[in-house]
Amino acid sequence: MANSQILGGGRLLESPTRGRIDKRSPLPLYAQLEALLLERIKQGEWQPNDRLPAEHELAGEYGVSKVTVRQALAHLAHAGVLRREQGRGTFVAEPRLQQGPRELTSFSEEMRRRGLRPSSVVLEGELIAAGPSVAEKLDLRESDRVFRLKRLRLADGAPMGLQTAYVPADLAPGLLEEDFAASSLYDVLSLRYGLVPVRAREIHCARVADAEEARWLGLPQGSAVLAAERVSFLENGRPLELVYSVMRGDRYQIVLDLTRAER
Repeated sequence: MANSQILGGGRLLESPTRGRIDKRSPLPLYAQLEALLLERIKQGEWQPNDRLPAEHELAGEYGVSKVTVRQALAHLAHAGVLRREQGRGTFVAEPRLQQGPRELTSFSEEMRRRGLRPSSVVLEGELIAAGPSVAEKLDLRESDRVFRLKRLRLADGAPMGLQTAYVPADLAPGLLEEDFAASSLYDVLSLRYGLVPVRAREIHCARVADAEEARWLGLPQGSAVLAAERVSFLENGRPLELVYSVMRGDRYQIVLDLTRAER
């Protein structure tokens, strides 16, 4: 089998012969073990959410110490290939969804394009005064009414993120009547009101999940999440929607395609 590569300690490492550790190789034992374990995952021997054998079992199988096994597992967990759960063991992580420069689409459309079934749990839906922060971002008065929609977003039934959207009430009266557990907000705005965003500005940051976010997303408190703020605009330049997203850090990664500017 052709050699594969794995990110280990900041280097791309060539995998050793599949199935065994070569103790005469200059490649560190933990790096060899990383490559062997990764190869087994790539070949489908272990599927997402499968639990790996215990550390002492892997140590016995490959003839290395438990310290070596821990190093290999830690590196794979850091790379997002595995996830380690206190008291339960080490599991194959779900593949991460790439998020980066792309078309202006809804969560539902993005999930369908990836072959996943989107759904939502509506946590809050209400008409409220915009308040200072939302009013500033949507170019409203603080007393203006906005429709606030908070949802848990799921893909194939698994929690992916929390999103809270704000839409000026005068642009889309009657949003409170819609069933957003089954409908995409963008679809409703487009089909019912003829409101189509043509551009958006998004700001991303990494942070730690608070207790409520961790509970809804099924994560240990203190887990890493990707947070984003998006303001989308109509063709006439008026802000249509402000949405705050908190996506699972173990399921999303941001990918940027960069080109050098001409000088």
